[in-house]
Amino acid sequence: MKRTTWFGVATFCAVTVAFATSHGAARAGDNEKGKALYESRCTSCHSLDHSRIGPAHRGVFGRRVAQAGGFDYSPALRRSHIVWDAKTLDRWLTNPERLIPGQKMGYSVSDPQDRADIIAFLESAEAR
Repeated sequence: MKRTTWFGVATFCAVTVAFATSHGAARAGDNEKGKALYESRCTSCHSLDHSRIGPAHRGVFGRRVAQAGGFDYSPALRRSHIVWDAKTLDRWLTNPERLIPGQKMGYSVSDPQDRADIIAFLESAEAR
């Protein structure tokens, strides 16, 4: 039986992280960066507490799609049974139309790290 050394494990981990990073995998989201991104990219249509062109986002984590009060959702969103979590928000921000065909949001976030940061902010205590 071949003995694994700490050097071998460390090398494997370093190579794995380098591969994931070079192939577009996002690191863990940064709440503060996410807040800045949310304020610069999302607040023209959304806020945490008030529906505007888009629905309010406070408490979005764990909430079923189309359940923020006081917003007129598209029929496609009203028919959806998706619950917002990190995975569904990542898919939504990547391509809303692919996730829920017929929805009305015409904006996406192409950078995986930006998505992870925005999601980290929406998941934070500040946005709950």
